[in-house]
Formats: sequence, structure tokens, C-alpha cells
Amino acid sequence: MASDDVHSIRVSTLGDLPQLLEAAGLSRGPVLVLVGGAGGLEATDEAQLMSLIREHVLPVVERAGATVVDGGTDSGVMKAMGNARAEAGATFELVGVAAVGTVPEPGDVPEHVARTRVEPQHTHIALVPGDTWGDESAWLSEVASVLSTGHPSVTLLLNGGNIAYTDVRHSLAAGRPVVVVAGSGRTADAIAAAAHGSSGEPRATQIAASPLVRVVPLDSPRTVSATLSEVLTGTTSAG
Repeated sequence: MASDDVHSIRVSTLGDLPQLLEAAGLSRGPVLVLVGGAGGLEATDEAQLMSLIREHVLPVVERAGATVVDGGTDSGVMKAMGNARAEAGATFELVGVAAVGTVPEPGDVPEHVARTRVEPQHTHIALVPGDTWGDESAWLSEVASVLSTGHPSVTLLLNGGNIAYTDVRHSLAAGRPVVVVAGSGRTADAIAAAAHGSSGEPRATQIAASPLVRVVPLDSPRTVSATLSEVLTGTTSAG
């Protein structure tokens, strides 16, 4: 179950989003959308991505005064972001977006809580319609669009499974730049390979063809931070 400190926002329609997000105390500004690996991450991958987030992504977020929007569950890159925020004593808003049927809600009885819990370091969780993983994808992008109105936003893809393709497509449809970290595994690596003409995955090839997609290497973390900083702050200072 989510921590009592996580502000829960129940959303029914897209038209309600601006008012509900504002009522929850969320202000508009730069936004980093974090998508990618959840349950499919190996322990070594998770440790490496935790290091990247803590040392090179989080400082950019803090410097930009950005809000982070992700899937909100206590797994993979979302767990890594929550842990990194807590360890750093950071104050940026961390907003999870999850389909209501995939995470427990306050009052759920134990036998019904076989779902993935909300990552407890998140400041807000937007519960959106749906019962299946992936139902939240369009909503996640829309939450980011509402919060970044009049401000820059960027999507960061680390690792990822099948749902990550959908998440990235929604960001591209919204006109949001996508930074793909090559070497982080699975979906990110397939898109990176397609960008270099060596992937047979049609979804990856379609995504890699977008001018909004930038591929950066995991083994050059300062390039990751500089690329994110360029979008969110207009500078290329490394984190």
C-alpha cells in the first residue's frame, strides 16, 4: 500500500486532469518523464541504473526545478528514482501514474493486495482508469503535458519491456523529446540498434526514425546528464 505521505489523486477523465493536479498542489514547470524497466531488471542492471539516476539524472532535475513523472510502482527505474530522491534529500515532486486496477488502494484487504505497491518515496500518485499494465501509458504522457504546459519536458528511457514502446510513442505523439540510453538493456538497446541501422524490431525502427529521439550511451553518464540539461534548462552542464 502507498505510504500515507503519498498524495493520492483519483482521475476519471482527461478533462479533469488540470484541475485535479493543481488541487493536489502540483505547479507547472519543466518535467522529466522516466520510463523503462520495472520487473524485468536484473540486480546488476538495477544497481547500474540507480547509480546513473542518483549521480547524473537527479542533479539535473534539481537544477532545473523539474517535476519527475513515472509509473509510480515500487520496482525497477521507478524504485531507483524514489530511493535516489530519498537518499539525496531532494525536494522535487515525484509523481507516479498508475492504472487503478494494478496497484493497491487504501482500504484494500490483504487477499486483494497481490498488486505491485506504490513506491513510497513518491510525493503523488495519480490513479487513472484501467486494470492492466499499460493502461496508464496515455495518461502518464498527458499528466506530463499538463504539468509542463509552457515549459520544456523530456522523456528518459532506461531499459524497458513491451510497455516502454507504448510509453515512448505517446511521448513522441505529444512532441516530447526522448533520450534513449543505449546499453541499459532491452527496449532501449533495440531502439539504439535501430538508430544505427542494425535492428529488425519494427517498433524500434519506427521510433528511432523520429527526429525527437536522441540515443546516448550508458557508459558516458555525463553525456546523459548534459543531454537532459540541454532540454530542461537550455544548458549542457553535466551532472
